[in-house]
Amino acid sequence: MSGELTYGEIIHQPDAWEDALRAFAGLETAVRDAWARLGCRNVVFTGCGSTHYLSLTAAALFRELTGIPACGVPASEILFFDGALPDPAATLLIAVSRSGTTTETLAAIDHFRARGGAAVWVVTCYPESPLAAAADMVLPAVAAREESVAQTRSFASMLMLCQALAACIGGTEWRALELVPDLGRELIAHSEPLAQTVGHRLSDARLYFLGSGLRYGLASEAMLKMTEMSLTVAQAFHFLEFRHGPMSMVEPNTQIIGLLSAEEAAHERAVLHEMQAFGASTLVLDPTGDAGRATWHIDLPGDLPTWALAILYLPPLQLLAYYRALAKELDPDRPRNLSAVIHLDAEKLR
Repeated sequence: MSGELTYGEIIHQPDAWEDALRAFAGLETAVRDAWARLGCRNVVFTGCGSTHYLSLTAAALFRELTGIPACGVPASEILFFDGALPDPAATLLIAVSRSGTTTETLAAIDHFRARGGAAVWVVTCYPESPLAAAADMVLPAVAAREESVAQTRSFASMLMLCQALAACIGGTEWRALELVPDLGRELIAHSEPLAQTVGHRLSDARLYFLGSGLRYGLASEAMLKMTEMSLTVAQAFHFLEFRHGPMSMVEPNTQIIGLLSAEEAAHERAVLHEMQAFGASTLVLDPTGDAGRATWHIDLPGDLPTWALAILYLPPLQLLAYYRALAKELDPDRPRNLSAVIHLDAEKLR
């Protein structure tokens, strides 16, 4: 069946989340001790493609939970532009890679080391990979390995590790995440029919994903999944930034997917309501329980702290991309022109 691999990886991903949490529990003391020894003033998360977008969310979570400056930077920027990094000697570089073999990420680590970088930690599904071998610490998500090209359960499971890491270092009880896999199973079950219905609306030619704060990286990843799987023109923006130009593109064949926050939902809903007035349809993922005037609405659990909720935005959006791909008679397992890993000539990157 077309898309069988991707479908299974999306539907059963809470099992991989549980495995990632078990792995982190075994590393908790080592993480605390290593962080205390480092005394870094800055943290930089890096990756390529999906894992760059994961880095944006991870950095926002890290800033929120620790108060320590953190940013997400594409690996190629670290490699090519020295100004992309703060003082390397006072910086922890956290590289995220599903395969642990992405050429740019490996080269970025080498460049960071050559500039006197303090330490490298790696989040990956392959703890025996070259990237892991180059690290001072590895956070593994082994059960999240995938056969399909597009990252779904691997992205979410590596995000789970980054959530636990930020909470642990920030002194927040990271085990609040242990509630999330069961909540994820419930969410997948109740959101799948709507994802299928909305995904089949091929009359919606333009899709925009809006998210602010830590949700901007998630909106960007949802945009990428939609682009990869369904070959749909899609873009991601911060909520209020959408008024500053992009809304000129809104018309009745536009679908806007909003990843609402618990804190600023009123401002975010105002943007969506304005776009509906221009003819757009709206799909809202919402932790507040207030459906508002959205065309479609998916409730997220409202009793989790914001930082723990992040991962739950992902499955419905992955399913949305999956079902739109099927509606267009595409195979989500084999996106056009793509492979699971980008390998380049490392010498030419130096």
